[in-house]
Amino acid sequence: MNVEGACDCHIHVYDEGYPLAKTATFAPPPAPASAYREVQRALGFSRAIVVQPTGYGFDNRCTLAAIAQLGDGARGIAVVAPDIGDDELQRLHDAGIRGVRFMMLPGGVLPWDELADMSARIAPLGWNIDLQLDGHTLPQHEPMLARLRSNLVIDHLGKFLAPVTSQSEGFASLCRLLDGPRCWIKLSAPYESSRTGAPDFDDVSWIVRTLSARFPERGVWASNWPHPNVTPVPDDARMLEWTMRLVESEAIRSKILVDNPAELYGFQEPAMRLRRCS
Repeated sequence: MNVEGACDCHIHVYDEGYPLAKTATFAPPPAPASAYREVQRALGFSRAIVVQPTGYGFDNRCTLAAIAQLGDGARGIAVVAPDIGDDELQRLHDAGIRGVRFMMLPGGVLPWDELADMSARIAPLGWNIDLQLDGHTLPQHEPMLARLRSNLVIDHLGKFLAPVTSQSEGFASLCRLLDGPRCWIKLSAPYESSRTGAPDFDDVSWIVRTLSARFPERGVWASNWPHPNVTPVPDDARMLEWTMRLVESEAIRSKILVDNPAELYGFQEPAMRLRRCS
């Protein structure tokens, strides 16, 4: 699928030259940026978002190197310490970072009580909070998430870790957030929530149909390459085809692949700088 400006909105890069953090929960196989470049060519995409893996903790060097290697069509999501200085945030922005990852499952290093403050700090840069959690827990955090000053991006269809239906409280909470002004959803990695599994993921395919139709300007697509801890490893082209088959029109497909990520990750925006108080 060759679509001008299409963006893969969630990949990880692992390189043996960078040590894992003590908080790492598994040892990933090598997945260098050069290997992803081949995936990108096969998909026919020109843009990618490199998401800091949990295994590297606060050490973003591998992610930053991958952004540099992938070039102008790459942006990134970092994991930063709560006390990070404005100068360092600006340095990361200039290097292509466009958000901060909060992983609320094993391996994550940033807690819930830091999320709102971090959102306020990164909002002037146009960054987002990239949130991964069990979607069934959304209702207990919804009031805080709805008030965030920055954009919010929720991973992998909400990543519901137990069976989910359209009547589930977690799904209702997700929809309310998407109805708000600053929430986005990655229409990606159905294997993270599905119990029926490949190739059709029948028990979660309705999520893609529903969200892409109801929120056509809030969905983005991602491969989740190299699919950490997933066996067998999915075929990226087939995962893209599965998602696009569930989207009702070519116009919405174009939004998901091109327009929405261009807006969300600032591919066409001038450089932004933090304002300093005198």
